Amino acid sequence: MNKPKLTLIKIGGNIVDDDKALQRFLSDFNEISTAKVLVHGGGKIATELSKEMGITPQMIDGRRITDAKTLRVVTMVYAGLINKNIVANLQALGTNAIGLSGADGNIIKSHKRNHPTIDFGFVGDIDVVDGGKIKSLLQAGFTPVFCALTHDNQGSLLNTNADTIASELAIVLSEYYQVEFVYCFEKKGLLTDINDDNSFIPKIKIGEIQTLKDDGTISAGMLPKVDNISNAIQRGVYQVRLCHAEDIRAILTENVSLGTLFTA
Repeated sequence: MNKPKLTLIKIGGNIVDDDKALQRFLSDFNEISTAKVLVHGGGKIATELSKEMGITPQMIDGRRITDAKTLRVVTMVYAGLINKNIVANLQALGTNAIGLSGADGNIIKSHKRNHPTIDFGFVGDIDVVDGGKIKSLLQAGFTPVFCALTHDNQGSLLNTNADTIASELAIVLSEYYQVEFVYCFEKKGLLTDINDDNSFIPKIKIGEIQTLKDDGTISAGMLPKVDNISNAIQRGVYQVRLCHAEDIRAILTENVSLGTLFTA
């Protein structure tokens, strides 16, 4: 039996922060005719608000250190301002979106990160994703929009990397759907030269990733993104595309090959 198609897209903070880019993307997302799921970040807005509140943001290898005060900020920004703004705009376009954190419906449970040398604070590493509940929402005609928060099932929200959430959702939903998984951000793909947008690699196998880490091509904020792409493919996702938000319409509706395609 053939699985129905599902498009799962993760958009980065730099798209969320640019109102024109976000509106253009949401218009394109609205045109996707298959079942669809959206996952969004929002780091820049959280960083700016933290600074306004006198909280100094701390990042290590692209991951945010989240103390109690920072958790309040990211909860307000991710689950509130950004998530509901996206949901409202999708509703206006005709997509019946529903905004979710991992705590809603007990869909994504995590544990507080236990690192041998770094205290990440209220940062979550995912334990369980309930794909059946997401499937039920999709079958009921909803389009889930996930923010970058999960919970520990003990009353605490946890700041969780949006790339990781997207990756885990793709893995779980692949049980029910043929998942077309797209990481959509502000670059045209995985670049060999960060200063040249046209230096993207059209296609790469995950076995080639370590070499690009070793030579510095993949570094900083790209590290968790590429690690999650690799994880998704190793755990059954057929392929993952990393592309610019402006290319999403051409990729999904015109079948044009743009961005970087990651395969096994």
